[in-house]
Amino acid sequence: MLFSQRRKLKVTLLHLFVLCAAQHSAQPEASQVKGLVGKIHCFPVMVWKSGNLLYGHRSNIAHVFLGKQTSTNIEKRFKNRLHWNNVTRFFTLTDLQIDDSGVYTVENTDEGKTTHTFQLTVYYVLSKPQVTVHDNISCSVVCSVENGRDVTLSWYKGGEILNQTSSPDHNITLSLPLKVDEQNRDSYRCEAANPVSKETAVVPHSCIESDPFKVKDGDERTRDCLIIAVICVLVASGLVGLAIYLKRRNGHSHADSPERKQDDVQYAEITHIKPAENQEERTGIQGLKSLRDNPNLTVYDTLQLHRMAASEDVDTA
Repeated sequence: MLFSQRRKLKVTLLHLFVLCAAQHSAQPEASQVKGLVGKIHCFPVMVWKSGNLLYGHRSNIAHVFLGKQTSTNIEKRFKNRLHWNNVTRFFTLTDLQIDDSGVYTVENTDEGKTTHTFQLTVYYVLSKPQVTVHDNISCSVVCSVENGRDVTLSWYKGGEILNQTSSPDHNITLSLPLKVDEQNRDSYRCEAANPVSKETAVVPHSCIESDPFKVKDGDERTRDCLIIAVICVLVASGLVGLAIYLKRRNGHSHADSPERKQDDVQYAEITHIKPAENQEERTGIQGLKSLRDNPNLTVYDTLQLHRMAASEDVDTA
């Protein structure tokens, strides 16, 4: 009798195990889907004539009957955001909120009953991380970003990840410091990411090498540009000064030219006094008349003739 009771107990336990296994296998496996705050999510299961959309613990939030959506069972939190598209035949949820995350089940009762379960996770849209210089002598920088669901903040050098941080506290700001090798500054990037998006930032150019006697590539280019600009300004100033000097010199040369000097010379008018015929005879100078009538006679020669004539008159007297 004891053996019979044990056998019955074993059979009962076996039945319970088979029943639990059957119930467990009947539970649909949830598909992992993701959404962004403010965006639209579509549950890709067609409901042609009748069906339901369940949220959480079998709570009916939408019902389709005879090809028309009814709103009698739609919860207030989903009002004006949950729709059934009579063209695509899909349930859609608009203007996603962070607390819309959860398990959704689409029941299709067009022919028989089928169910499809979705695990929806809604994420915030990532903000761009900010990289600030903490110490520009040692070239230490800090990358920061607002935290959120499943947000990670990472430093990369090329394709290699250097360090990474995250936090379950969504109300804080994630920060990640790094000392940058100035010679390879452009190879660094800070990346903030969640499962649906990512944003990156680079090291600012205000970071200075630890060796003050070395000049960064960027600063060297800036210095060269400044030197070229200064040289151009000096050359231009020199050309302008040279042009002004030449112009003034030409002006003075023109003022002191022979033509100008000739204009300033005043010539006295020479009056020729013709002596009387008897005076010419008294002079006793041979060829005086012929000299006076000579067309090539110069002013000097004329003056000499006058002196000779005057001296002759004195001697005669």
